[in-house]
Amino acid sequence: MAHNIPHIEEEILSFWQKENIFRKSLEKESPKGDYIFYDGPPFATGLPHYGHIVASLMKDVMPRYFTMRGFHVERKWGWDCHGLPIENIVEKELGLDSKKDIEELGVAKFNETCHSKVMLYRDEWKQTIDRLGRWADMENDYKTMDREYMESIWWVFRQLWDKDLVYEDYKSMHICPRCETTLSQSEVAEGYREIKDQSVVAKFELVDEPGTHILAWTTTPWTLPGNVALAVGADIAYVKVKKNGEVRANGRSPVHYAVAKDRVAEVFGEDGYEVVGEMKGSDLVGKKYTPLFGYFSESGVKDAENGWQVYAGEFVNTDEGTGVVHIAPAFGEDDRALGEQHALPFVQHVQLDGRFVEAVTDFAGMEVKPKRNPRETDEKIVALLQDRGQVFAQAQYKHTYPHCWRCDTPLLSYTTSSWFVAVTKFKDEMLKNAAGIEWMPAHMKDGRFGNWLEGARDWSISRQRFWGSVIPLWRCEVDGCDDMIVFGSVEELEKKSGEKVADLHKHIVDEITFGCEKCSGTMRRIPDVLDCWFESGSMPYAQLHYPFENKEFFEDNFPAHFIAEGVDQTRAWFYYLHVLATALRGSAAFKNVIVNGTVLAEDGKKMSKRLQNYPAPDKIFEKYGADAMRYYLATATVMRAEDMRFREREVEEVYKKVLLIVHNVLSFYKLYAVDAVGKGRDHSLQDDAHVLDTWILAKLQQVGSEITKSYENYDINKATRPLAGFVNELSTWYVRRSRDRFKDTEQVAGALSTLRTVLLELSKLMAPVMPFVADYLYREVDGTKESVHLEDWPSLEDGRWKMEDGEKVLEKMDMARKVVELALAERASVKIPVRQPLQKLEVGSWKLEVGEEYFDLIKDEVNVKEVFLGEVEEGGDLSVKLDIEISPELKREGIKRELVRHVNSLRKNMKLSLSDTVSVVVGSTDEDIVAALEEHKDAFLADTISSEVRHDNADQCDEQRAVKVHGVEVVIGIQK
Repeated sequence: MAHNIPHIEEEILSFWQKENIFRKSLEKESPKGDYIFYDGPPFATGLPHYGHIVASLMKDVMPRYFTMRGFHVERKWGWDCHGLPIENIVEKELGLDSKKDIEELGVAKFNETCHSKVMLYRDEWKQTIDRLGRWADMENDYKTMDREYMESIWWVFRQLWDKDLVYEDYKSMHICPRCETTLSQSEVAEGYREIKDQSVVAKFELVDEPGTHILAWTTTPWTLPGNVALAVGADIAYVKVKKNGEVRANGRSPVHYAVAKDRVAEVFGEDGYEVVGEMKGSDLVGKKYTPLFGYFSESGVKDAENGWQVYAGEFVNTDEGTGVVHIAPAFGEDDRALGEQHALPFVQHVQLDGRFVEAVTDFAGMEVKPKRNPRETDEKIVALLQDRGQVFAQAQYKHTYPHCWRCDTPLLSYTTSSWFVAVTKFKDEMLKNAAGIEWMPAHMKDGRFGNWLEGARDWSISRQRFWGSVIPLWRCEVDGCDDMIVFGSVEELEKKSGEKVADLHKHIVDEITFGCEKCSGTMRRIPDVLDCWFESGSMPYAQLHYPFENKEFFEDNFPAHFIAEGVDQTRAWFYYLHVLATALRGSAAFKNVIVNGTVLAEDGKKMSKRLQNYPAPDKIFEKYGADAMRYYLATATVMRAEDMRFREREVEEVYKKVLLIVHNVLSFYKLYAVDAVGKGRDHSLQDDAHVLDTWILAKLQQVGSEITKSYENYDINKATRPLAGFVNELSTWYVRRSRDRFKDTEQVAGALSTLRTVLLELSKLMAPVMPFVADYLYREVDGTKESVHLEDWPSLEDGRWKMEDGEKVLEKMDMARKVVELALAERASVKIPVRQPLQKLEVGSWKLEVGEEYFDLIKDEVNVKEVFLGEVEEGGDLSVKLDIEISPELKREGIKRELVRHVNSLRKNMKLSLSDTVSVVVGSTDEDIVAALEEHKDAFLADTISSEVRHDNADQCDEQRAVKVHGVEVVIGIQK
């Protein structure tokens, strides 16, 4: 019987939707209470891809399982609506190149356009999620742009403010010049990639020692116009070096260079040089040098008297470069700290948009790190220095460099103001709370997540952007007053301002002002919006509009039982959930986490629409169905935070080796499940049950226990992999060995009731990972509920069919099958086909403690008349010995078996049922064939469901075939 599994899935999906099965699963009795699951919301600005499918699979499998375990598992869908992804789409569509363009357009129009783009692919998402078989409430979803969600974020910010965990500071951070905003530590970590930059060793000539140059190396030549100092290690050994034959312009005095002693060979290479002096770094401290550029040294900047000289810095080392660091306090973190320590001039020669200020006359307005060619400006600066004789060496330098995680622009280290959450104040508590979280895989706990927590820094939460949740902080605009108010609710703002507030976005609330209570000034909101990760970290509270609604429910059900996302979220969503939960509630935000890896194309590259190097998910659904893909991904290493290569042929393998086998076993069951014996019966195991029945139920109990334990440990791999093995054994051992029993009117009831029990319980075990085929199977074997997804999880330790001696049954069957395996291998070695009966099999084993019923199985499977135990020493290995002598009687029985196989093959081609009786024609007068049919006529007629067999010409038959039977050419035909 052919099975159109994708079509069956479509029918099941239609049934779910028509009968509201998902809703009914939420309404079913839940004696164990609520099971809380947080769903990280995706953006709807692009179509769902395999990364989303993997995450959705995890988020569907575990809630389905725990629903069947007696919990109520709400699955509320959410949408991530704010931030740079939406802004970048709108900027591109409207042809906007900068923040200035947005401001000229108008923030209101820009934000309204962003709002219109948020749900761009909502329908496509719903279609994919539905077809995947994931159950999620997408009708009562939450959106991070909803007023209620944003109000809860205000509450979160206010809580942090009241705990003195929010502050404003001026720090060196990474900025995106394209987006003109700061980025958080985790955002920066997402965008590192290997590039080649322009490096240069520049010559800084000492004022009091003309002709002596301190050499400093940098991979950011664009920062050199902002240089105000050089840093050396106070205790590092430095040397003065002269290059052979190099003299000053006067033609007499040699040129000298100062570098770290440990770096001389690397810096000077094969050039002839001579060390003419040695000193400590402390000896260089205080020496003045001539600036490379005079843009600011000649302009009377503040603290100029402290600039353009050498200082000691603890951060200086000799691992690379020259052992001297050029200092630009407006950019690097170490630079900034040294600048504050020594009151150095603060020269910010680059704007937030990444362009040089007008004072940098040679390069005014140029991008310092243009996306199209990040080295372009550096190379121009180095060329100018080269013309002036201020370059000692230059080269391209390969290293990892951070890029914007959304627009892919190279980031800049840049000192600017930002609002921060003081994470370092409660980092120890975060580490303590993290100890109770269970991770799958376990190494994430102390690995990526633990290491990231150990290195936690204060969190920059303000963004100089437009489409996002605003910081609810109003400040007096009068210089010297600086009074501030933070609002934790809309009601508070409305009461203070006297205005109704229906929308909390920037273009609305920035228009709301009120008088300062300390002076006569006006209070205005600070212009920044919040980091979108602040929104994501606030999700547990904001999705419920806590504390304004659902207060009791939230407080009774925090933290969540389960969350799941990709490995990159260890430093993002998982981290920010944990930060805010610790700060607000003194606990972790979640108890259990599953982390998935990345799905790559078959060639190991990133999946790319442009390269078309992967099959589209909807095409896989059309060819193999969703369950094949679900099972393939669930059993893959991607469920253990490892990368995997997606191979369509492996999905096809699941389709053939799991799904088709299940459907074939079901078809076999339905073939015999007539009303008299298949329905409305007591299907419990009988006292006199056949050994195959006791074995398959013991096997089911064993597999069910393993699956249950693995789900409880959040190990989706171990919970799903046993299913394929069980399905294979059910088909190739239980059903195949039981075929004769199903044809026997005295044995069919026991076999049928056992098979129905197994299929019924198997459907429940399959339900979390393969929900379509599970429900189809359950309904086809007449499960008592409307859907398997309204069932309880199999109670494998109780139940009517519990196997008291299950382990012993399994052990005996394993031994019997080992005997079969060895015997069949011996048959193959002597080239005697299994259809040819043999007289006896001798088994040598000192521990073969099986009953006669197992010997009967061995006889049937190996096709021998007798099985007996031979002599063997205690401790000896299991061995078998076949009697390979074939008597005439055995030969004739073998011929009969071959003829039965060919006739039944013809019946299959004609698609005949068990009720269709045929006439068989064997076109041969060979003595052995005639004798075989005469001797075994009754058995032959029964085995082929035939009314007669005759020796004649088969040309007139409905179906015929020329075959070889024991080396004899025979034409076999059948007629209805």
